[in-house]
Amino acid sequence: MPTTARKKSRKSSARLDVRLRSDKKALIEEAATLSGKTISEYVVSTLVQQSTEVLQRHRHIQLSDRDRDQFLALLDASDEPNATLTEAARKYKRIVGAHR
Repeated sequence: MPTTARKKSRKSSARLDVRLRSDKKALIEEAATLSGKTISEYVVSTLVQQSTEVLQRHRHIQLSDRDRDQFLALLDASDEPNATLTEAARKYKRIVGAHR
């Protein structure tokens, strides 16, 4: 099956409508033409690429070597609560217990 026939047989069902200034539309049309894509192909591929990059930045935490080492050291540290945490738990129980 030729590529164009395959593309036509896989119609997309979702729509995304946007309004923009004519100068921005002209810019997008020119970029699409120079990329050898239709406007729809260009807009969709650009939006998908940008969206993927944004999601990757927000879904992954990248630590410096120092931060990674500190994080791992904290995970390996004693799991016994320190005095500050013990006191906070005591205050919490006193406050919550008084409201029940």
